[in-house]
Amino acid sequence: MNRIPEELVCPECSAPLAVNDVTVSCAVCSVSHPIVHGISRFVEQEHLASFGLQWNRYEVAHDDEDRATFRAKTGVAAEELSGLKVLDAGCGGGRYCKVAGEAGAIVTGADHSSAVEKASKLCGHLDSVKLVQADLKKLPFPEGSFDFAFSIGVMHHDVDTRAVFDAVAKMVMPGGRMAVWLYRRNTWWQEALNNFLRRRTTKMKPENLEPWCRFGATLGGIPLVKQSLSKVVNFSTHPLRENRICDTFDWYAPEFQYHHTTSELCTWFREAGFEEEIVLPPEKAGWFYRWAWRNNLIIGSGVNVLGRKKI
Repeated sequence: MNRIPEELVCPECSAPLAVNDVTVSCAVCSVSHPIVHGISRFVEQEHLASFGLQWNRYEVAHDDEDRATFRAKTGVAAEELSGLKVLDAGCGGGRYCKVAGEAGAIVTGADHSSAVEKASKLCGHLDSVKLVQADLKKLPFPEGSFDFAFSIGVMHHDVDTRAVFDAVAKMVMPGGRMAVWLYRRNTWWQEALNNFLRRRTTKMKPENLEPWCRFGATLGGIPLVKQSLSKVVNFSTHPLRENRICDTFDWYAPEFQYHHTTSELCTWFREAGFEEEIVLPPEKAGWFYRWAWRNNLIIGSGVNVLGRKKI
């Protein structure tokens, strides 16, 4: 299936791109980019190759859960987006492209990795979902193209989170909205321990790291362990084992992983021309969890903000 968005521009000079069966090309820059499996490819995988591996290997999409997560982490019910142009910035395997597309949105998913191939398969029944493999800092779309943009757990995996945020923010039209979820900065000792572990795991080959992630997934299925040790050393406690393996790999494999604060993210929104910022609470409820979350004790939790761009 052809997943090429209708309006593409050169990520370098913003000139319109010409599309044929095998390439998209810029007459101004004299540069062409290949189309592979119906998806235009503007980058190679580079430091984000691990995401292509994990999303293509593991089956982690679950309709009801994905709809609930989309609602919690964007602050928007998918049905509100029907007929609107939506950008999933860092779409991975396409779980949230599918949620928005099935609700009637006109969706463009962008990801740096080969995970776009998994997204294409997952959204195979949705003609309204288009995809590009591209650097989020150099998206091949005209500025102000989208009514709504969202990015869930992606921007902090670039060498410069803020640069990704600003680039995606430019894609939102005046009056449009954007929601962003980033890893939360934890206490100093949790950050120090996590950095110590990741200095080692990010140097491991995937085939050597995966057994450790499987071990973490086993720990994440033991009630007493997951309620205590997972607050010290991060591993997934998802109800399903395959999700636990994937989530744990997602934490320890990527080269870059930055953690941020709510005030920092709100400042970025305001400086990018947004207003009406809403700080979104975590999906999980309960007084103790919310207390620990507010005090930055929940490893892997997020800072999450929805804003509207000024007209």
